[in-house]
Amino acid sequence: MNLAKRMDELLTARAMALLRRAGSAAEERGERAYLVGGPVRDLVLGRPTADLDITVVGDGIALGKALGHELKAYSIHTYRKYGTCTIKLPGGIRMDLATARSESYARPGAMPGVRPGRLRDDLKRRDFTINAMAVSLSRRGFGTLTDPFGGLKDISKNKIRVMHKKSFLDDPTRIFRAVRFGVRFAFTIDADTLRLAQAAASRGLLDTIETYRIHNELKKITEEKSSGRMMKYLDALLSKYHKEGAI
Repeated sequence: MNLAKRMDELLTARAMALLRRAGSAAEERGERAYLVGGPVRDLVLGRPTADLDITVVGDGIALGKALGHELKAYSIHTYRKYGTCTIKLPGGIRMDLATARSESYARPGAMPGVRPGRLRDDLKRRDFTINAMAVSLSRRGFGTLTDPFGGLKDISKNKIRVMHKKSFLDDPTRIFRAVRFGVRFAFTIDADTLRLAQAAASRGLLDTIETYRIHNELKKITEEKSSGRMMKYLDALLSKYHKEGAI
């Protein structure tokens, strides 16, 4: 499947130019760049997106810095630990570039340890299949979709499904995101995914998360148009988790 035509329809001319330049700049370095995650999901759904989230099979920081200087970004921020670079451009445009990586978790709720990986590794570490797709930004094959974990199929079935059985153990904040995406897109949380979310909550794994991370997830919910429905859904999902200190 190729999404180039849909990208032209749903993205601004400026965004398209930036994506094409990121892809060609990566190729000039012997690397490959991909639009990944939420923006790809939104394109598949036919929704416009302003997010430019790019994974680089190579060195995301080096590519981000080079693009930032070339494009006269007014700020360039790097996060060496996670191999990411954020550049902010005139007009309020932001590009996030990250080195393709795999992740491992020392314990539930911990921040992940990372190491460079392939595109498949980078997609496998994500929260849900609908967010585990990538679009090539290379000049040849621009717009070609990579979907190794069935994101397209789950979108066609209006389904939220985790990548693996340990997903909520690794990162319990994914419980909040499952609810947010489910309500936003009128999707159903897959039965196994729902069971895994409730099991993680009943084990008290939400207590393993730093408070600011929970606040960030709740803030994102409150910023949604259907925030009330999301909070009701979340309350119902966590109805068995009302011990002292729980949300």
